[in-house]
Amino acid sequence: MSGGHDTHSHGLNLTLHVWRQKNAQDTGHFETYSLQGISEHCSFLEMLDQLNEQLLREGREPVAFDHDCREGICGSCSLVINGRAHGPDRETATCQLHMRRFHDGETIYIEPFRAKAFPVQRDLVTDRSAFDRIIAAGGFVSANTGSPQDANALPIPKEAADLAMDAAQCIGCGACVAACPNAAAMLFVGAKVSHLALLPQGQPERRKRVLAMVEQMDKEGFGNCGNIYECEAACPKGISVENIARMNREYLCASLTARPQGEAKGGF
Repeated sequence: MSGGHDTHSHGLNLTLHVWRQKNAQDTGHFETYSLQGISEHCSFLEMLDQLNEQLLREGREPVAFDHDCREGICGSCSLVINGRAHGPDRETATCQLHMRRFHDGETIYIEPFRAKAFPVQRDLVTDRSAFDRIIAAGGFVSANTGSPQDANALPIPKEAADLAMDAAQCIGCGACVAACPNAAAMLFVGAKVSHLALLPQGQPERRKRVLAMVEQMDKEGFGNCGNIYECEAACPKGISVENIARMNREYLCASLTARPQGEAKGGF
């Protein structure tokens, strides 16, 4: 049929500059690849799958990258795309990003998260176990709460419940660290501290928790918050920087009330 021409019927032709790094000791470099006929309906990770299929057909090493759920839940799809953590769309994980967001003939730079505390292991894969160690330091409730209670047995103000649920949406992807010029992890830690500090279940260990998590965060080598708010802009779940302020308040209160272990009563 003559008439209109579908500019997307042939798919997207792309030039990819992908970070390649053999191992943690390698200095790494960008390699350039050309992809033809990529559907605008496929996801960004599916595009990388097609790149790897092409590389395997050519007898070349495929690109290593992290992924799991591909539904924006697990947080493992940690990529910097054209200089932005998780790519150009707000509140979108890399696995939720679709190729219709890009244009035919576009050049795309793909690299791993850059942070001292997230060392690159291979290609686009980083070691983000620093987050796991922060959680292990105190991001949990250790008290045995017994069997589930009735929903109305433990009243929680709606505002507190809403704020706690907003903080609990954090998937620990690390985009906040990648976006921060100082590679700070305070949005992540702030969200985890806030989630439990706002709920009754988190009260018994409230002071101990924030001190331990902040101490572990510092040990991991993350930078300090510079109030630039790039973390909130890059977060795929839209976690608010208000959680950083809440964590700072929690930390200050805990620091003023906590007594060093073994200190005699009445000491300073």
